[in-house]
Amino acid sequence: MSAGDWSVEGKAALVTGASRGIGRAIAVRLAEMGARVACVATRADNCSDTVSACLEHTEGAAAYGVDVSSTDAVAELVKEVQSEFGAIDILVNNAGITQDQLLLRMTEDDFDRVVDVNLKGSWNFLKAAARPLMKSGGRVINISSVVGVTGNAGQANYAASKAGVIGLTRSVAKELAGRGVCVNAVAPGFIETDMTSEISGAAAEQLQASIPLGRVGSASEIADAVAWLAGPGGAYVTGQTIIVDGGLSLGG
Repeated sequence: MSAGDWSVEGKAALVTGASRGIGRAIAVRLAEMGARVACVATRADNCSDTVSACLEHTEGAAAYGVDVSSTDAVAELVKEVQSEFGAIDILVNNAGITQDQLLLRMTEDDFDRVVDVNLKGSWNFLKAAARPLMKSGGRVINISSVVGVTGNAGQANYAASKAGVIGLTRSVAKELAGRGVCVNAVAPGFIETDMTSEISGAAAEQLQASIPLGRVGSASEIADAVAWLAGPGGAYVTGQTIIVDGGLSLGG
């Protein structure tokens, strides 16, 4: 499918982790482009604000709740979305958690839960949505992280899960390319979210000093990268990871 044959207008998009932050920005951005958006969070009512924001731009938006780490529950949810929206053309795997701790203090539960949500959750949605995506020749954008590329002390579980997302992206891109499905990843750096807003004072100054562009990124800038991959511009891009980090991964 060439770039001219694809438009986000009228497409059905499923976005996980859509209740706030990056996920909310992505859902609203796709709605602005004319997509109908299935907004997924742990609980459907967590997405009510996102759905309202989407409905300002599109006629189709709805909230769904699921534990993304549950293979069976995700499969049922995907069937429900496909039935109600008529298709799944765009899948954005954004749901993720952190449970940071140094290796010697990290528990097995700390490791397993982060991998189950961040990596297995992405796999669950990819597996469940593969057939409708192949039918539409759709797009998949998995949200990784710059620490999946660089690593980060105190985040062995998170970095491993996000590095896994990159490997998952490249592998599934090879599997689905023959059906016209483009599968890519976006790896954000430090983005202004609820989590990073808690960083202040000297820690905030040190953080900004580590970023060559000298500032923390915004959720809308990640949404812009996702929008490009989901739109006509992404028609000949697959298996790639776009790092949106202000140059952080360049090192010192």
